[in-house]
Amino acid sequence: MFDFATLKVIWWLLLGILLVGFAIMDGFDLGAGMLLPFIAQTDTERRVVINAIGPVWEGNQVWLILGGGAIFAAWPALYAASFSGFYLAMLLVLAALILRPVGFKFRSKMPGATWRSSWDWALFVGGTVPTLIFGVAMGNLLRGVPFSFDEDLRATYSFGLFDLLNPFSVFCGLVSVAMLATHGAAYLALKTDGTLAARARAITRWAGLAWFALFALAGVWLWKSDFGLSISAGAIPGAAPDPLAKTAVLTSGAWLSNYGRWPLAMSVPAVGLVAPLLVAALAGMRQRLVAFVISGFGIAGVIGSMGVSLFPFLLPSSSHPGSSLTVWDASSSHRTLGIMLIAVVIFLPIIVAYTSWVYHVLRGPVTSAYIEANTDSSY
Repeated sequence: MFDFATLKVIWWLLLGILLVGFAIMDGFDLGAGMLLPFIAQTDTERRVVINAIGPVWEGNQVWLILGGGAIFAAWPALYAASFSGFYLAMLLVLAALILRPVGFKFRSKMPGATWRSSWDWALFVGGTVPTLIFGVAMGNLLRGVPFSFDEDLRATYSFGLFDLLNPFSVFCGLVSVAMLATHGAAYLALKTDGTLAARARAITRWAGLAWFALFALAGVWLWKSDFGLSISAGAIPGAAPDPLAKTAVLTSGAWLSNYGRWPLAMSVPAVGLVAPLLVAALAGMRQRLVAFVISGFGIAGVIGSMGVSLFPFLLPSSSHPGSSLTVWDASSSHRTLGIMLIAVVIFLPIIVAYTSWVYHVLRGPVTSAYIEANTDSSY
């Protein structure tokens, strides 16, 4: 149905959709976890926050599994290089994510304040650490990662965990934290009532302004930096994947060149800038559902701007530019991409429909009165 080059672009778009889906769907419960020790002042209020995300967080992580599976099957070279090179960072993410189900299940098993407070902070770590590290990873993609392939495509990595914690990448991590804190606060404003919802609206306003400021400064930093790669020869979109068949060179400002080639692409980072301001304004006007929806569009704008800036690169190498992985040379075979596309066309609508039904069933706020009346059946 599609030629090989077109399928590669389709799967690049699908990968972006899955990453955006994960950031939006799992992002609000990560953000709520980050805010838990601060937004709720009593044990009942903290249980309200936990029960606002408790029934849905596990289903939301389906998007993370889908994204990882898509990378494994559609971009095997990217999967191998990134999961090996970022191994310790991935281990930290998994360790933090493991705290979430344990925290949800164990927090209310004992009534002691110290016990419950400890699990509240565990849920804070489970929300903050993955959010920060995902942002740091995006920053390192823009900087380029020092790795190379030999003639047998065996990878050599010239960096460690602490090398990833460079100033620009940590700053991108702060963008991620502010973004998901805004999204989580907007969700809690929608799913709670009374004083707790009022605090959530206030946090939404301030976090939205921080998101806007940090994302704008990150864009200026990128503009003034010497980050960027460009392909000078050898990249054939429809050719069989071979990461070493091209020639790439370090090119200052290359990550901004796509916006010159495709003027409409400027709308993507523009959404990432305008959305947090709208969310902050709407939170003040108590437009809770609209604020939450626009927050999702803002997340799509931030992640989409990463994809547009890097295209066609997927994993740039700062030390050996020719070893960089791109859309054209890191994919699976033509047949594999075609079969997987059929599976996506069939199953992705089912997942979206089922998820929509779940949220319809669980609509409405979680209240303190409900928690106190159902103390044994709630988290």
